Amino acid sequence: MTSRNWVKLFMSTLLVGGLTTGVVGFIVRWKEYESMFMAFDVPEILSVLFWLMGVGLIFSVLSQMGFFAYLTVHRFGLGIFKSHLLWNAVQVVLILFVVFDLVYLRYNAFAEKGDSLLPYIGLALIVLMAGLVIAAIKAKLTNKEAFIPAVFFMVVVTALEWTPALRVNEESWVYFMLFPLLVCNAYQLLILHKLNEKSQIQRQKIAAKKPTK
Repeated sequence: MTSRNWVKLFMSTLLVGGLTTGVVGFIVRWKEYESMFMAFDVPEILSVLFWLMGVGLIFSVLSQMGFFAYLTVHRFGLGIFKSHLLWNAVQVVLILFVVFDLVYLRYNAFAEKGDSLLPYIGLALIVLMAGLVIAAIKAKLTNKEAFIPAVFFMVVVTALEWTPALRVNEESWVYFMLFPLLVCNAYQLLILHKLNEKSQIQRQKIAAKKPTK
């Protein structure tokens, strides 16, 4: 990817993260902000919106760090296992392990006596279903081999990025962080091949302009 397209990816992902967090923040923490909207306190609403978007920029940077880390890990995985099939099998095992942990470990760590397991299953299913949907779109836009790596990124890497909120286990923060991460991760995953194609075209144009000896 050319530096110009990398900067484009970085800035556009920041924008996506900021806007998504602004919207999600008002939705998941509506009880905190309801009175402000009922009073139509515009300065206060804008102040909170800017704060939410600022937090969203942090989420976006976290998402981008995870994305580029995964691209590196993916290359290492292919190099170590020497086979897409074997590396995909390893990724599937890790996906299942992370989904299981999102239910079992969180339930053991935070559930009180008599609490239902369903909310923990539901949260893990949100992540898994989002991963499957985005991976299916990615595979359709590129090739079938992209499906498993895309699910891995959307599930495993998102879970790692989401760890700070999971440790706190405060419901509004869990969802407040999850949805912007999912949106930012999906955006980067789905736009990457387009930026790579643009970068290749730009390199070809630059090469064509160079004088031949």
